[in-house]
Amino acid sequence: MTFISLVRRNCKLFFKDKGVFLPSLITPLILLFLFVAFLRDVYCDSIRSVAGAYPIADGTVGRIAAGWLVSSLVAVCAVTIAFVANVIMVQDRAQGQLDDILVAPVRRSVVTLAYFVSTYLVTLAACLFALFAGFIYMAAAGWRPDAADFLFPLLDLMLLSLFGTAFSSLVCSFLRSQGSVAAVQATVSSAYGFVCGAYMPLAGLTAWLRDAVMLLPGTYGTGLLRLHLMGSAMEELPEALANGMKEGFDCTLLFFGHTVPVWACYLAVGLATLLLIGLHVGLCALRERRK
Repeated sequence: MTFISLVRRNCKLFFKDKGVFLPSLITPLILLFLFVAFLRDVYCDSIRSVAGAYPIADGTVGRIAAGWLVSSLVAVCAVTIAFVANVIMVQDRAQGQLDDILVAPVRRSVVTLAYFVSTYLVTLAACLFALFAGFIYMAAAGWRPDAADFLFPLLDLMLLSLFGTAFSSLVCSFLRSQGSVAAVQATVSSAYGFVCGAYMPLAGLTAWLRDAVMLLPGTYGTGLLRLHLMGSAMEELPEALANGMKEGFDCTLLFFGHTVPVWACYLAVGLATLLLIGLHVGLCALRERRK
């Protein structure tokens, strides 16, 4: 009961703070607008250049580009919004409210778990809003989904939101002020999209950088979203061209020249999430023992 009350309290504080809550919803929409306004034509031209002499209908090109744009947006938001949601934990620590909570007969581990769960719920809610906004844009571009086209991106989003929550919770456990959270959030927002392959295809990177990026779990999460949001449009192409397009636009990932199956992508993100959670739990247990 105490745990549920703490989770409810953290979520209420986040949604009550309009200066934090509204930007977390508006920012993905702004990014989607900027992507569509400034990058859509660039991506469409890239798709046509990869196709070469093979003619592709403009509608198919538009659907592939829409899937690319939405997958880029959601892949980045799943991590960056988690840092925004974790501001409640850092704020409680900075203002001394965490000490007030720990005065009550509640274990520090319960309080930490409540922060983690509330951060995950807030992150998932904001990312779902961004994903459904992306679905609307894709539908306007001619996307006609079946049940799998909805369910698999939702599964990817749930896993990526959990990864983002674990990553941000571990990093924010070292922070002691809201200014430090803002600095870390700005750094992650500017860098994460590049290192996870969201802003440009991995084929456009140098060989050594591409191999380095393939060692990061976020790359596999982005690849899953690419596959499930662009796959239905890719199926309209001949098989040989579709396979080449999937490799060129990261629907199919290559790890040192070897194709990475879908189950391995889920495994990579899942294991990385468990590792981050384990490090966070171990750190919290060490601090509790010292206390």
